[in-house]
Amino acid sequence: MVKNDGERLILASKSAARRAILTEAGVPFTVQVADVDEDALKTPGVDPVELAVELARAKALAVSRHDAEAWVLGADQTLAFDGGLVSKAPTLAAARERLMAMRGRSHHLHSGAALARNGQVVWSGVDTVEMKMRDFSDAFLDAYLAAEGEALLACVGSYRLEGLGSQLFEAVEGDYFTVLGLPLWPVLAELRRAGVIVS
Repeated sequence: MVKNDGERLILASKSAARRAILTEAGVPFTVQVADVDEDALKTPGVDPVELAVELARAKALAVSRHDAEAWVLGADQTLAFDGGLVSKAPTLAAARERLMAMRGRSHHLHSGAALARNGQVVWSGVDTVEMKMRDFSDAFLDAYLAAEGEALLACVGSYRLEGLGSQLFEAVEGDYFTVLGLPLWPVLAELRRAGVIVS
């Protein structure tokens, strides 16, 4: 993919997975992590779909306000399970407990994205995938946690599908990039529309 001269894209996310997705898709960008109080947006009873978009918009705006000329891409992901919102596990023990609860059951991942310029959001969207975990053994879970370690604490579901975490699942309904945290196809469409990348 070829960048249009004069147009800059900033990714307002510290996610290594999102950086890898854009890099492999041939999208030139720089990274500036947004300073957003995510917990303040996670109010009781908040809809996980709306929250994913709201977090993405907040991140895009936070960076856009400091660099009005650049296009800023914000993105975030929420996990809905058993009627509630699931946050990142604070400890490996908590991650184990969460994975035990989700074993043999389905949950939903919602990946939101937003594009901002001149301190205003010009586009936002969200995509959802359904994840069905298999009925894995305690022995596999222990081996998985030992192999992945504290890296899982940075993942909302305590798994990375692009790694050993793929073995936790029996089915995924939806787009792979959405699982990784970025609804890539609509994002690319908006970047082309904005003139950030050549259409």
